[in-house]
Amino acid sequence: MRPPPPSFAILGAGALGGYYGARLALAGADVRFLVRRDPAGARARGLTLREKAGVSRLPRLAAFAAPEEIGPVDVVLVTLKTTANAALARLVPPLLGPDTSVVTLQNGLGNEELLAGLVGAGRVLGGLCFIAVNRGAPGELVGYHTPGSVTLGEFGRPAAARTRALAAWFERAGVRCPAVDDLAAARWRKLVWNIPFNGLAIAAGGLTTDRLLADPALAAEVRALMDEIAGAARRLGHVITEEFLQEQIDLTPPMGPYRPSSLVDYLGGREVEVEAIWGEPLRRARSAGASVPRLERLYARLQELTAKGRR
Repeated sequence: MRPPPPSFAILGAGALGGYYGARLALAGADVRFLVRRDPAGARARGLTLREKAGVSRLPRLAAFAAPEEIGPVDVVLVTLKTTANAALARLVPPLLGPDTSVVTLQNGLGNEELLAGLVGAGRVLGGLCFIAVNRGAPGELVGYHTPGSVTLGEFGRPAAARTRALAAWFERAGVRCPAVDDLAAARWRKLVWNIPFNGLAIAAGGLTTDRLLADPALAAEVRALMDEIAGAARRLGHVITEEFLQEQIDLTPPMGPYRPSSLVDYLGGREVEVEAIWGEPLRRARSAGASVPRLERLYARLQELTAKGRR
C-alpha cells in the first residue's frame, strides 16, 4: 500500500512560498498555506503560475489564518523574509509533530541557527532556492527563471534519508533538487549571486539585473563582489570555483529585466533583509580574516539607504 503524501505547512505565502507550495500541491502533496491576510480570498483565487514554459493553475489554496488551524505537519517550509524571524517562536510550535522537519528556504546566513534554538537542531534543514519569481496580479506569480532549483541539506550533518525523500518530492514537482552534505558551503555559493545583484540593484538606484550587467562599471563591481565572497568562503573552508562564479553571471541575462527580491521590498517600502544577506556574511568574513572592502562599503550603503527609506 502506497504511503500517504507528506503534509507541508508554508510559512510565508509570498512569491517563493507560493510558487514552491503550488508546485508541490500540483504534484500531489498535502500543502497548507499560512495566509494571515484574507485567507478566504486566497482560497477562492487559487494561484496561477505564469512561466516561460507555460501557465499552470492551482484552483484552490488550502489557506489558513493561523498555525493552530493548520496543525502538525510532516514538513514546515519557512519562506518568510528574515526580517519577520521574530514571529517564528510563535508560528512554528503549533505545526510540530514528533517527527516534523523544519526547513528554512530563506536568504542569507544564521537562519538554521535561529531555528535550532527554537525547535532543536535535529529537526532543522536548510534549502537554497535558485529562482527568479515575482508576484503579479492578486493570485498570480510571474516566473523569470523558474522552476530553478533547490539545494537541500541538513543543519550541521550530512544529508539523511529524510533529506533525499524531501528532495524527491521537489523533483516530482518539476524542480531540480540535489541533496548536499555541506549546507554551509551551499549557503556561501548562494551568496555569490545574492550579495552583488540584490545589493547593487538597490545601491545603484533601483536597477534591474539586465541594467546592472549592461553598465560596464557595475558589471565589474558585480564580479569583484563575487570574487570577495569566494575568497571569504575559502577562508571558512568552502571552495567556490571560477567556473561557478562565471555561471552565476551567465545565468542572469536570460532572466531579462528582473527585479531581485530585495529591490522589490525596498521599492515597496518594506524592510530589507540587510543583516541576513550582507551583515552576517560580513561579520563571518571578518572573523575568518578575509579582506572584503567592497562588501563593507555595500553593507554600509544599504544600511544608510534602508534607514532613509524607513524614515
